[in-house]
Amino acid sequence: MKNVIEIKDLIKKYDEFTLKVNMDIPSGLIIGLIGENGAGKTTLIKCILNIINNYKGEIKIFNLDNKKDSLKEEIGVVLDNSFFPEILKVKDIDTIMKSIYQKWDSKLFFKYLQDFQLPNDKTLKELSKGMLKKLEIATALSHHPKLLILDEPTSGLDPVVRSEVLEIFQNFISDEDHSIILSTHITSDLEHIADRIIFIDNGSIVSNLEYNEILDNYGILKCDSKTFEKLDKSDIIKYKKNKYNYEVLVNNKTKVKKKYKDIVIDKITLEDFMVLMIKGGNE
Repeated sequence: MKNVIEIKDLIKKYDEFTLKVNMDIPSGLIIGLIGENGAGKTTLIKCILNIINNYKGEIKIFNLDNKKDSLKEEIGVVLDNSFFPEILKVKDIDTIMKSIYQKWDSKLFFKYLQDFQLPNDKTLKELSKGMLKKLEIATALSHHPKLLILDEPTSGLDPVVRSEVLEIFQNFISDEDHSIILSTHITSDLEHIADRIIFIDNGSIVSNLEYNEILDNYGILKCDSKTFEKLDKSDIIKYKKNKYNYEVLVNNKTKVKKKYKDIVIDKITLEDFMVLMIKGGNE
């Protein structure tokens, strides 16, 4: 499988924060980017898009240097709280984007407006947060990009519209020529559509796994303090002590089940995984 993005020795320093990343992102997949606020997700996205360009290292997109080559035709973008001036009308977006993108598709754009029930003649300041988000998504999709880079694309959307948008994203990558990087705090969205999960904490990638690998291998073992003390420390990835029990993150649940036959291991969610990896203790 070829890579849509290759990042080598990326370093971006701020006064009290440093992003350090090496990774390849395969094409044809939906990549979920998770982590706490301030973990470095948005900084990474802005480096990939060359919005932040005073970093060390190399970023290639479609095997092209993101600083030297024009890639705007190939990338659709939704950034959190970033769009057009509020005085514009919805239909004005079409006029503006025609002059920016060679492959801008007015017919497709107005179809998305109809599908999302967005009014052509209202100004952006008259739209709700959810309506603005739908407009951003419609705009990102309407110049036929090969790569979508999305920062909180479903925030502010009700569950029905979120489901519709996620279906659009899945259809978008139905062939191997299209890819999505999706950063979100709504981890349940990723559980529906993500192929791979990249987890960033404090500026570093702490895991880069296929979502099915997380589901199949990881689990949460719940036990009392006496049982916890008997556990082999090599089986404990992270743990959290609650008032009445322990929650233990394990990464080979089949093996652990055989080893401790009377212990129950619960299925893990991405939220569980993220919270325990960030907040959990080490043995």
